[in-house]
Amino acid sequence: MTTRKDRLTGALNQLPLFAGLVLLWMLLWGNFSWLNLLTGAVFAALVSATFYLPAVQQSGRLNPWRLLIYFGRLLFDIVRASIEVAALALSPRYRASNAILAIELSTRSDLILTWTAVSTSIVPGSIVIDIDRVSSTLYLHVLNMHDAVETEKFRRSVLATERRIVLAIGSREDVKRLRQAPQHGATWNPGEPRGGSS
Repeated sequence: MTTRKDRLTGALNQLPLFAGLVLLWMLLWGNFSWLNLLTGAVFAALVSATFYLPAVQQSGRLNPWRLLIYFGRLLFDIVRASIEVAALALSPRYRASNAILAIELSTRSDLILTWTAVSTSIVPGSIVIDIDRVSSTLYLHVLNMHDAVETEKFRRSVLATERRIVLAIGSREDVKRLRQAPQHGATWNPGEPRGGSS
């Protein structure tokens, strides 16, 4: 039996999803009006009730300066990677040399795992193809990987993204785990079993 405090906590954890659905509704209409706000709230309530998802546990911690650093670096990475991918596409000498990498994160938070996966996927040149929630491992398809040095550089960039997210919105436990985590990861080649590493 749930207590009043549990129900209140669950409702508060659903607020970001509810607000996101309302914002999405208004963006789809392309017009920010009171009527769109009201109808968006009604549809968000219907969607939330019909397609109920377990609430994502919020950390209750927010560092505005670290959040600004995260978004600034993400924007920089998107612009830089867009230029690099465009250059590869236009280069007559380009030869496909892609890799599938398995990168184990230090977090055990679904929220941080999701933010890291999305942040990595929206940067051109890589896409998350699978996630192992139990071990917090991201499997990514990455363009233009030629050797172990390049794959290690990419792995470190993903871990750096995770670190920026944890420092911005992670709980104190997340921050502590991040500082204690060994820097490790694995590379999965298409010719070997999924659990293999090199």
